[in-house]
Amino acid sequence: MPKRQPFECTALVLQGGGALGSYQAGVYEAMAEAGVEPGWVAGISIGAINAAIIAGNAPKDRVAKLRQFWETVTANPFLDWAGMMDTMTPQGIMARSFFNQMSACISLTAGANDFFQPRNPPPYFQPDGSKGATSFYDTSKLKGTLERLVDFDRINHDGMRLSVGTVNVRTGNFAYFDTTKDVLCADHILASCSLPPGFGATEIDGEFYWDGGMVSNTPLQWVVDGETRKDTLVFQIDLWPAEGNLPRNLTDVATRQKDIQYSSRTRAATDQFKRMQTMRNALASLIEDLPAAMRDHTSLDVLKCVADHKVYNIVHLIYRSRQYEINSKDYDFSRLAMNEHWQSGMKDARITLNHPEIFNRPTIQEGVLTFDFLDESPEKAAKQA
Repeated sequence: MPKRQPFECTALVLQGGGALGSYQAGVYEAMAEAGVEPGWVAGISIGAINAAIIAGNAPKDRVAKLRQFWETVTANPFLDWAGMMDTMTPQGIMARSFFNQMSACISLTAGANDFFQPRNPPPYFQPDGSKGATSFYDTSKLKGTLERLVDFDRINHDGMRLSVGTVNVRTGNFAYFDTTKDVLCADHILASCSLPPGFGATEIDGEFYWDGGMVSNTPLQWVVDGETRKDTLVFQIDLWPAEGNLPRNLTDVATRQKDIQYSSRTRAATDQFKRMQTMRNALASLIEDLPAAMRDHTSLDVLKCVADHKVYNIVHLIYRSRQYEINSKDYDFSRLAMNEHWQSGMKDARITLNHPEIFNRPTIQEGVLTFDFLDESPEKAAKQA
């Protein structure tokens, strides 16, 4: 039975991150286990796929369908025996990192089952202007996978809101497809996953779209700062940590570069939203205290559109890589890695959901509280010392 929350909306926000996306599936399984069901799911890239599977199935089937997707795309168990290695020793960490790289190389050269396959012939031998000339992989099988696992009629009529982020290739502008204004199909999910030059642009109504992660990999702003503002409990599931250690070699540099690039400055965006919501609350209070004779002033109409007393709890769950995971972690489609990420998501979500304060409405002036019970940053350690 879904747990009733003192919020108008419970939103699940899913970042892009390729093979790391099974972490989000594990988080959702723990949420479903606890009876915390979202009314709005927003995703980008792999987050859009997970979001579509959640929104496009009945609650009792969602975890099984997520599992079916992730077991399908990680069907090659060639290197799974590497899980027996002792990763508590430097030698074990080095060996496991090597095997993860081998698995990622297999994905690069052979693709992922029912997800993407290398183009044959390669793009350099395809005619200019064709889709094959602009990407290394063919994702046509992904469309079939989505249509098999997702009920798009349910998505468009059930009531759970679904939003997926893309970029218009022609204009360069961020574009969200949202069930409050659009009728979604598999192409909209494909568009959100079309990260160049790996995947080609997806055409929708005469326009072409790329992966929304090119502009921002996190759809948080669309959820908290849109026109339909509500008291909202947000579960923000990130696959890339913004904070990390100083690199010691070029492999570390490549890994850290990716983390920074795709984390999309979630913390900065949250801090900016807090400041904006503080002003909205103050403005709403000010308007309420104005003399009656001033409340009909035409200039107030503009201010009333942005003023409100809405409250938000933003709960962060961020996947933090293991020592042996490097810059290829987002395309390591091994069954072993998938299961590890899934279990990490379940574990982290269970820890977080055991904190009852995340379900309490904020009473502070700005009306926004943020939570990260898994933060292991040096700053937090210093505060706790």
